[in-house]
Amino acid sequence: MAWVVLVISGLLETAWAAALHASQGFTRLWPTVAFGAALTLSMAGLAYALRTIPLGTGYAVWVSIGVVGTALVGMFFLGEGFSSLKALCLVLIVAGVVGLKVLH
Repeated sequence: MAWVVLVISGLLETAWAAALHASQGFTRLWPTVAFGAALTLSMAGLAYALRTIPLGTGYAVWVSIGVVGTALVGMFFLGEGFSSLKALCLVLIVAGVVGLKVLH
């Protein structure tokens, strides 16, 4: 169950990063509210998961899901551009996370 919560928390990290962007420096109410809710739920889920998952592994997985998710949102929804090299870098991040999970 801790791993499921950790993955959901990582996805929520992507959500709060996107909401932070949409809030335009906390000047827009609903994106700011969404940011606060997603951030709170993401941190709470991370805290729950770290009760049973080692800190280094859990934090690396959580951050990596957030990094890859946020990069994909930027590339596909915010016009930041997609390239093969960017995709390769994201694949390497995912490979590292899978390696951490396998070695756990």
